[in-house]
This record gives sequence, structure tokens and C-alpha cells, in this order.
Amino acid sequence: MPNLLYPIEWAVAAILAGAHWGVTALGLPEESGWTWVLSILALVILVRLLMIPLVVKQIHSSRKMQLLAPELKKIQAKYKGKKDQASMQRQQAETMELYKNNGTNPFASCLPILVQMPILFGLFRVLNGVDEIAAGTKDPIGFMTRDLASSFDAATIFGAELSDSFLHDSDLTGKIVSVVLILLMTVFTFVSMKMMMDKNTPDSAKEGPMAQSQTIMLYALPVILAVTGVNFPIGVLVYWTFTNLWSYFQQLYVIRHLPTPNTEAERRMHARQIAKGKEPKRLTLATADGGKDSGSTALGDDDAKSSLEPVLNPTSKQPDRLAQGGSGGQRAQPVRRKKSNKSKKKRKKN
Repeated sequence: MPNLLYPIEWAVAAILAGAHWGVTALGLPEESGWTWVLSILALVILVRLLMIPLVVKQIHSSRKMQLLAPELKKIQAKYKGKKDQASMQRQQAETMELYKNNGTNPFASCLPILVQMPILFGLFRVLNGVDEIAAGTKDPIGFMTRDLASSFDAATIFGAELSDSFLHDSDLTGKIVSVVLILLMTVFTFVSMKMMMDKNTPDSAKEGPMAQSQTIMLYALPVILAVTGVNFPIGVLVYWTFTNLWSYFQQLYVIRHLPTPNTEAERRMHARQIAKGKEPKRLTLATADGGKDSGSTALGDDDAKSSLEPVLNPTSKQPDRLAQGGSGGQRAQPVRRKKSNKSKKKRKKN
């Protein structure tokens, strides 16, 4: 049976070999475990840089999906209770037409994960077979020659070999290093998801079945990572930890600079813009893909400051402001200054 992952394994082996050559050229020992850790880090950086266009596409698609939510609800309400095949087909056709007309795809958010998984499994197969390549019982994989495989097989960090795994090696040091790396990658993943749910999830999506599913996934994922992580070599866990750390900082950037509409993160971004004297802008379908739109997307100064009052001034009471200014967003009447005594005296003289 042909190995469908072989092209990915070949590419992973080539990047590792090239990075290892570059790191050793800087003066680090060839068989040092930290030399190989830096080589794995180079693989992470290259993969994540190449994935940036997909991540940007994912963000834009997610934004548009949030903005299209009201239209999707209208379509769902239109066919509510209609279970016949013709109605279901029309509902699906109208939904896909809505996606097509607005240039979005609900599956675009899955692209980064779909790209990363083959790379992860390709790395697993390369590192899991280095001992056999070093022993000569398995053919080299591209640039992962027998000499390089022997170097990796003997490399250690904190006394644990990079080719060790929690389940398949009895060395206590290897088990401890594996557990620490599993905990680190789990913590980075949990914090990233929790931060996204708290700050970058629309208010309307914080309740209902979808919110419950996200909460279950938030606490189930650490268990999934622990169960799968004990099977992976330490070298793969190093890759996984680095890529989860990258995801954490990437999420920080997205929440601060590219927040989802109608979220806490967006309100805080608008507050920062107002504090700097800039005009905050609401996201629309015209600007969701990174384009610029003038006029209708801008918040008026009064509307923006009113909607952001809880963020700009947490001690203020919003109902009192509405009572003074009116429910229709009318401006409060300006307070007239009292005329000074000097001006009165001048009038009397005249």
C-alpha cells in the first residue's frame, strides 16, 4: 500500500536536515539535543509563516459568518418546521447562495487545522523511525540520512532522548520530560481557547447549543491531548508545544487588532481608538475581507462613546445617561453659562 504521507515526510525531513545544518554552522554541537530542538523550532516557524495566508482567510471568513448570522436566521425561520425534501433543498440552496454572493465559506475556518495535521503526522513518522534508520533496518527518508538519524537518536534534553515517548520507553527521565511538555502544550491550548471564548465571542453566541459545545470542547481537549501525547516521541511534543505557543501569541494579536464584531475585544479596541483621538469603525461585509469602506461603517462620535461608556468609564451608570439624553440617542442640552457681574455693570453704564 503506497504511503500517502511520504511527500510530507520527505519535506519535513528536508527542513529538519537543512535547519540542523544551519544551526551547527553557527557553532552548536552536531549531536546536541538543543541543536535538534532549534531545528524543530525552525520547522515550526517556517510552517506557521507559510500558513499566515490561510489564517488571514480564516479570520475574514469568520468575520463574514458573524455578519451574515441575521440573514441565516431569516432563512432558517422561513423554512422552520418544513421537513420535506424539497423545502430542505431550497433552504440549503438559499444558504449556499448567501455564502457565494458574499464571498465566504463556512469551511474556511478549518483550513489551518487541516494543513497542520498532516505535517504533525509526517513529523511523527519521521522521528518515530529514526532509530530504525540509524540501525539500517529502514531506508532513509530524503535528507534524513543514516548519519543524521543516528545523531537525532542519540540527542538528549534534560537527560531524555528526543526519540523517547511516555508509553514506549521505560526511562523515568523521558516520562517526566514527556509529561512536562504535554502539560505545557495543554495549558497553551486551554488559555488560547478560554481567551477566545471570553473576549472574542459575540454576545449572541455565548448562550445556546454552540456555546455549550465550545465549553465541553474547552475541558475535553486537555484530556484528548494527554491521551494522544503519551504516544508521541519527545521531538514531536517539542514541535506541538512550540506551535501551540505560536497559536497563543497569534490569538493575542487577533483579539487586539482584528476582533470579531460585537465582542468584548471589539469594544475595547474601539475604546483605545477613541482614547487616541481616532474614529472607531464598525465592521461590515464590505470591510470584512480587509477592504476599506467609508461613510456607513464609521461610528458617530456620540454613538460610539455612548456604546463604549462602560469600557471608557466603568463607574458611570448607563441608564442615567439614557434618561438624560433620551432613548433615541438625542444629545443632552448644553448648560448655559451664567453671565458675570461685570457684563451686567457694562450694560447699565451703556
